[in-house]
Amino acid sequence: MKNNPQYKFVTRQFVLTVFISFFCLSLVAQTDSFDSTSVNKKRLNTVIYGSVAAYTVSLVGLYFIWYQDNMEWPAHFIDDSKYWLQIDKVGHATTAYTLSNYGYWLLRWSNVPENKSIGYGAIMGFGAMTVIEILDAFSSDYGASWTDLAANTFGTGLFAGQQLLWHEQRFRLKFSFHPTEYAQDMPEKLGQGPFQCWLKDYNGQTYWLSANIKSFIKKETKFPSWINVAVGYGGKGMLAEFTNPEYDNEGIPLPQYDRVRQYYLSMDIDWTRIKTNSKALKFLFKGLSFIKLPFPTLEYNQQDQLVFHWLYF
Repeated sequence: MKNNPQYKFVTRQFVLTVFISFFCLSLVAQTDSFDSTSVNKKRLNTVIYGSVAAYTVSLVGLYFIWYQDNMEWPAHFIDDSKYWLQIDKVGHATTAYTLSNYGYWLLRWSNVPENKSIGYGAIMGFGAMTVIEILDAFSSDYGASWTDLAANTFGTGLFAGQQLLWHEQRFRLKFSFHPTEYAQDMPEKLGQGPFQCWLKDYNGQTYWLSANIKSFIKKETKFPSWINVAVGYGGKGMLAEFTNPEYDNEGIPLPQYDRVRQYYLSMDIDWTRIKTNSKALKFLFKGLSFIKLPFPTLEYNQQDQLVFHWLYF
């Protein structure tokens, strides 16, 4: 096995990608650039080494789920701007936004100054997503994508821009998922089992822009600060990236589905604005900050027009 040229190639690219991820995170590790009288270096070291470990574990998991059987040389770009009804692009933006926000929170916990926490948090979020693009670039099934990079930039910019402008996140990008029947028709594309489907089945993914109402009205009002209104985007009927195949890999006819865009309007909760003195609850609420809660939801699509869901996730 170790004498196999493909094995050696895959190993080299995987090691290179892990090295680049360490390099991105090491930018944050330059503690000498911070005011040593204010930064809690013990906490900062915990953040640095913990982030490297968590990201490396995540990268290894993604590698074995997505990439291990389809790595090739040379690296290449593709135009995937029309894939999956652009749901994957919204997913890139949401992930970059979320990772940047988490990086910022971790750095602020370490008493890193506000503006530097914003900047280095953005580097962590964008850098982590860029490593994924490197893996895509060496994948025969994918390829690096300029539109993915643009989406990553948008997500990171949405976080950093709000934090610089308002010192708070008035708009949050969020995610929800529900299992669909499509994965059983095309498991090699949409995943096998709950975890793979959660990552791969774009039919079940919905991405949300959740706006905090209290942020845009007078501060004196007693309106609850944690209530949001959210608009969402998703799609259904997708068995492959651009068009649905007529047959699966074994030549068996597949059901024919219409590829339909779906738009949603719903209420939401901003967990981070719920006041509590409990450190455990604060930690939990920040951890849940990217999850859209199930609520009654109004859906519009070009197939069924208006559809009301008593609870939608």
